[in-house]
Amino acid sequence: MTLGSLGNSSSISSTFLLSGIPGLEHMHVWISIPLCFMYLVSILGNCTILFIIKTEPSLHEPMYLFLSMLALTDLGLSLCTLPTVLGIFWVGAREISHDACFAQLFFIHCLSFLESSVLLSMAFDRFVAICRPLHYASILTNAAIGRIGLVSLGRSVALIFPLPFMLKRFPYCGSPVLSHPYCLHQEVMKLACADIKANSIYGMFVIVSTVGVDSLLILFSYALILHTVLSIASRAERLKALNTCVSHICAVLLFYTPMIGLSVIHRFGKQASHLVQMVMGFVYLLFPPLMNPIVYSVKTKQIRDRVTHAFCY
Repeated sequence: MTLGSLGNSSSISSTFLLSGIPGLEHMHVWISIPLCFMYLVSILGNCTILFIIKTEPSLHEPMYLFLSMLALTDLGLSLCTLPTVLGIFWVGAREISHDACFAQLFFIHCLSFLESSVLLSMAFDRFVAICRPLHYASILTNAAIGRIGLVSLGRSVALIFPLPFMLKRFPYCGSPVLSHPYCLHQEVMKLACADIKANSIYGMFVIVSTVGVDSLLILFSYALILHTVLSIASRAERLKALNTCVSHICAVLLFYTPMIGLSVIHRFGKQASHLVQMVMGFVYLLFPPLMNPIVYSVKTKQIRDRVTHAFCY
């Protein structure tokens, strides 16, 4: 190795390079068409859910207020990744400054963990509705829902706020190429020319204290719900009670499955191909915002009726 090449490989990088789909760079413009459609459906779907809940007084109930929080979070996630994803696939704009990258990963992770909190809140809503129906209105008041939302937002911001500053103190040398068309903490920290043990430990702590705790509490809530439902004598009533949970269960699976899969790949799947990481990344950030409005529109009669009325009359 020459002195010139050694100097280049050890130079400090001031930008990161985002990645499209490896080996299909010549197809990026065509790939951008379905991506644009997915973003459009996601943004319009979540805006529609928010508009219907806001304008329909009969939907100003805890279940739908939590659904509006979910739609707002999904809308934020879509808008966070849209500029860099379409920038790469439309015009090949791969470069992103460190500060812009840190800001993007802050919002992506903050909104992701906020969505986890909202899904937990929705599980609590179903638990109270099915297991404590007589106390539902007194427990889930508008004030209580507002406090739950603020606590969820505060927890996400507080836990994610240190990450950009922890990354900013590192020098970045060597190849500055990221595996996704957006920035994630677990990937950016691997490009640092320094000891990242503190970041790795703190990142694991954040995941366990948010996604780990939330998922266990959701499972516990559904264990109690199932126990209560099985004690109902009428089969029709049992099915009716369980049917109110179907949309939420779908939302939980859509969110936690790709998130856990991507986390496992980044931390333990060193041999995973770039294409696998790319696909999991798209599923993690694109599918929940895309599918949640569809699932709730199809499975929730009140939302379905309002959507049908809005578009057919």
